[in-house]
Amino acid sequence: ALQEETVRSEMEPWLAGSGFQIADWQPLSGDVSPRRYTRLAFADGTTAILATYPPEVQATCPRFLRTTEILSAGGIPVPRILAVDCDRGWMVVEDLGPETLGDWRGRAWGELEGYFGHALEIAVRIGRLNVDGLETLNPLLGGELMTRELQQTWDVFLEPHGFLADPATAAGLRAGIDELVARLAAEPPVPCHRDFMVRNLMPLPAGRVVVLDHQDLRLGPPLYDLASLLNDTLFPPAAAEEALLARALSRDGDRERYHRAAAQRTLKAVGTYAAFARRGANRHVPLIAPTLERFLEHLSRLPEGDGLAADLRQAWGAELAALRAPVA
Repeated sequence: ALQEETVRSEMEPWLAGSGFQIADWQPLSGDVSPRRYTRLAFADGTTAILATYPPEVQATCPRFLRTTEILSAGGIPVPRILAVDCDRGWMVVEDLGPETLGDWRGRAWGELEGYFGHALEIAVRIGRLNVDGLETLNPLLGGELMTRELQQTWDVFLEPHGFLADPATAAGLRAGIDELVARLAAEPPVPCHRDFMVRNLMPLPAGRVVVLDHQDLRLGPPLYDLASLLNDTLFPPAAAEEALLARALSRDGDRERYHRAAAQRTLKAVGTYAAFARRGANRHVPLIAPTLERFLEHLSRLPEGDGLAADLRQAWGAELAALRAPVA
């Protein structure tokens, strides 16, 4: 509390110098990132979100500034930056409301359909951005990084929970992962958000969304953002997913490439949720079972994964049943 008061006493003159007279501070629950968020209420009745970047993630602040410029110039809706001092790790951004699209889990698909449609348009637009120097802003989402992401899933979830107890199963999965990643990495990379999922989309009226947490914008597989959108937290019904894919995919081989990106993304997400849980953030644990199921489904649609997916379903029967079982 003392530290918070010290920060506030330093920040208030800076905010006042930027034209903001603070009426109230409301700390918000954040994610597992060291960043902290506060809703600021101003004397004129308006609000904004204050993001504070501690020293270990302060380099994220100028990246967020740069990706805001890139996406805004490309017609991608992102929160407006109202004031910033990256040297001190302070940023004030537009307040777009209390809930992300991911917080609408459980709503009827009819309430979500328009938002997914707009998000799909944005994902396509991001992939078509003409950006020079993106490879120097963030590392390529290529074979090395995708392999490292899946290794986390291997280390923090699959192995500790008994999914790799059988050496033959582990060897088969390792070979399948290596081939899947090699094929994904061989695709000519395009700009991608890198974490384009519903928890990073803010719903606005009339089915529009605004893109959050875009500081990891980088080059990566062309269908990676689409795979993230349709396979994280809110899973469209099968018919709705088909309709969205029909809008997004038009070339021969697109379906296979989509399933490949989705297989990598879902298996990666399982490891992310497990790593969050190790750090005390358990709210994503219920997503592990359905996300792992989606990995197997996407893997089964690939030439390198059809037989492997069937083998994994058989080998993982008991473990998958345990995951599906309700927590007492």
